[in-house]
Amino acid sequence: MPMFANGVNFGERTASKAVDDAPLILTAQLPADLHRWSTRLRDAHFPPERNYLEAHVTLFHALPPQCADEAVDVCKQLAGELAPVDGRVIGLMPLGKGTAIKLESRGILDLRDHIADHFHGLLTGQDQHQPRLHVTIQNKVTIEEAKALQDDLADAIEPRSFAFRGLALHHYRGGPWQLIREFTFRGREKA
Repeated sequence: MPMFANGVNFGERTASKAVDDAPLILTAQLPADLHRWSTRLRDAHFPPERNYLEAHVTLFHALPPQCADEAVDVCKQLAGELAPVDGRVIGLMPLGKGTAIKLESRGILDLRDHIADHFHGLLTGQDQHQPRLHVTIQNKVTIEEAKALQDDLADAIEPRSFAFRGLALHHYRGGPWQLIREFTFRGREKA
């Protein structure tokens, strides 16, 4: 299953109008091995009819679509300045009717705060607050199903260090996301 839809059927609307209306999602990119592992967990435990995406770490859920060019510029500048950003898998995170892999990264949260300051006044209520960093591997199931998975995986999720490799900006299209651009951290400064 592809991670993001690159070809989207826009129905009656033109492609440019759809792009203008689609909110922006900004994610932090996991290293390839952690991304594959967490995507396999997601594929195994996420309800298939709702599983449009591969594993991801959302930093912003809905930046205004009119800020797309500005968001690209900000992400490009930051990626050019920063080396891969340290992170850590902590364990499981209950989501009520779902399960996630809990992460921590002071550097990614600081980077996110910098971007939030840049877009101050344009953020949704949800995006005005720092997220709890995580990778959702199960969602929209019963509380009992979520607890059963957490019990099953309790010993399998071990703490480990890693480095976020960059950022990715997407258009939100209801189900699949449309990738706008990836930004690989390539600078010398550690966040």
